[in-house]
Amino acid sequence: MTVLAKDSVAQPADVPAVPTFSEATGLWAKIGLLSFGGPAGQIALMHKELVEERRWIGEERFLHALNYCMLLPGPEAQQLAVYIGWLLHRTAGGLVAGTLFVLPGALVMLALSSFYMLYNDAPVIEALFFGIKAAVLAVVVEAVIRIGKRALKNRVMVAIAVAAFLAIYVLKLPFPLIVLAAGLIGWVGNHFAPGLFSGSAHGKGNAAADRGGVVDLMFERGELGHTV
Repeated sequence: MTVLAKDSVAQPADVPAVPTFSEATGLWAKIGLLSFGGPAGQIALMHKELVEERRWIGEERFLHALNYCMLLPGPEAQQLAVYIGWLLHRTAGGLVAGTLFVLPGALVMLALSSFYMLYNDAPVIEALFFGIKAAVLAVVVEAVIRIGKRALKNRVMVAIAVAAFLAIYVLKLPFPLIVLAAGLIGWVGNHFAPGLFSGSAHGKGNAAADRGGVVDLMFERGELGHTV
C-alpha cells in the first residue's frame, strides 16, 4: 500500500484543523456530563458533536467504527469514544476519552443516588425522579431515530432492523444469534444484491453528512496509514 506524504493532500476549506489535546479533552468531558439515556443517547450525542457540528470524523467512518464496537464485549459507546480519541491523539487521547466518558456521569449518579437516599420520601423528590425517567425515555427515542436515519439507508436495512427487534423483544432470541444471522444475511446479500448492502447506498438528504472529517483527512495524508 502506498503511503501518501503528509503534505500531498491539501487542507480543504470546509474541514477544520486537527483539534488540540485540550480541545478534545474539553469535548470528552462535555459528552461525559451530558450523556443521558444510555448507549443510544451517548452515541447520538457523540454523532452530533463529532460528526455534525465539529466534523472531527466523517459519517461513514463513525458508523463503521460503531458497527465494530457493537460486536465487541463491553459498552460500545465507551469503546467508540476511546477509538476516536485514540485516532485523534493516540494513546493519551484514548485514555482521556475513555476516562472522561464515564467519570463525570459516575459522579453525577453518585450525587443523585445519595440525594435520593436522603430525601426519597419527599413527594417533590418522587415527582422529580418520575419526570427524569420520562425525559430520559424521550432522549432514547430521539437518539434511536437520529442514528437510525443515518445507518438504515434503504428498505432492506430497515426490514433487517425490524426483524432483529422482533427477534430479541418478542421471540427472546439470544443477541449473539441475532448478530450472526444479520451478518449472514448481509454477507449473502452483498453477493446477490451488492447495491442494497454496500456502504455506498446512502439515503436521500445525507450528502452533507457523508463528507469526511478531520480523521478522514488524516488517513488521506498517511498520518494514520498504519491504523486499521
